[in-house]
Amino acid sequence: MEWVYLVFAGVFEVFWSTCMKFSEGFSVMKFSVLTVIGMILSFLFLAQATKILPLGTSYAIWTGIGALGAVVVGIVLFKESVSPARIFFVALLLVGIIGLKITSSH
Repeated sequence: MEWVYLVFAGVFEVFWSTCMKFSEGFSVMKFSVLTVIGMILSFLFLAQATKILPLGTSYAIWTGIGALGAVVVGIVLFKESVSPARIFFVALLLVGIIGLKITSSH
């Protein structure tokens, strides 16, 4: 169950970072509130995951999911650039996340 918590924590990190972009520097109230709610949920799920999982593994995967998700959202929603180098490094992030999960003793 702790891995499910960790995935939810990562998903909510992508959610809040996307809402933060839409908040336009916290000047759009709806998205500012959603940003804070997403942050709280992300931290709550991360806290649940770290009750069982090692902190280093949890934190690395949490930030990895957030970074990977933010890149995908940036490309899809905000039409950010896509280059072979960028795709390569996103793939490395994904390999790192999978590698940490596979090598975890939990």
